[in-house]
Amino acid sequence: MTSSPATAEVGVIGGTGFYSFIENPEEVEVETPYGAPSAPIAVGTVSGRRVAFLPRHGNHHDFPPHGIPFRANLWALRSLGVRQVIAPCAVGGLREEVAPGDVVVPDQLVDRTYRRVGSYVERGAVHLPFGDPYCAGVRRALVGADPVVKDGGTMVVIEGPRFSTRAESQHYAAQGWTLINMTALPEAALAREMGQCYASVALVTDMDAGAEEGSSVSQEEVFALFKSNLERLTGLLGTAIANLPDPDGCTCSTWTEGVELTYDIPGGDQ
Repeated sequence: MTSSPATAEVGVIGGTGFYSFIENPEEVEVETPYGAPSAPIAVGTVSGRRVAFLPRHGNHHDFPPHGIPFRANLWALRSLGVRQVIAPCAVGGLREEVAPGDVVVPDQLVDRTYRRVGSYVERGAVHLPFGDPYCAGVRRALVGADPVVKDGGTMVVIEGPRFSTRAESQHYAAQGWTLINMTALPEAALAREMGQCYASVALVTDMDAGAEEGSSVSQEEVFALFKSNLERLTGLLGTAIANLPDPDGCTCSTWTEGVELTYDIPGGDQ
């Protein structure tokens, strides 16, 4: 393990069941103003690109959803030079247009978390534009990586660590929301504050409690389905990484131009 200034262009933040990605990586310890990230960052080459991999929950699923050091994670990746982030995650399905085993690239988010620090802004007037929470360019690379990938959908992010009641699940589905997850926020917003292009790729592991009569969600079910799809997801990520567009000029980073930021972006101009 090293604390040397390894660099990477692309970051991959692995979700539940996704704890390694790069063969023979260099492991890098990164110190941040927000504490330690979830784990040492593995840096190596994937599809001809320098990639940094970070398991969101830690190497041994050490952090529950509400305890993930989100700010440290995104800051650490940015400090290594990462400007584009792909975020695989396990999700529940809320509506009949998705089913277990589907891979979805969502285009919208709804925040139902309530005890997380969701911003680097601690003083001053810095208001993040977030109408479209995912990077269009990274999304295109993910959608184009495999014909079976479903394009679009709204993901509601709940606090966790408990799963939803049946009434909550039915309420979310009635709003037209497609997917349910516990970790996509504040991660996506923090990436935008770091000037990074960010998109999620979601594997539907189950139908949420209210989506099927008599059904409920178990942790074992989620872990098992994700594990059975890990090779497929890894291949999809490799293809997407090879086809990522040049991030220069993307609004995910240019929004900071002319804005007096009250926090530091490592390696950035502000």
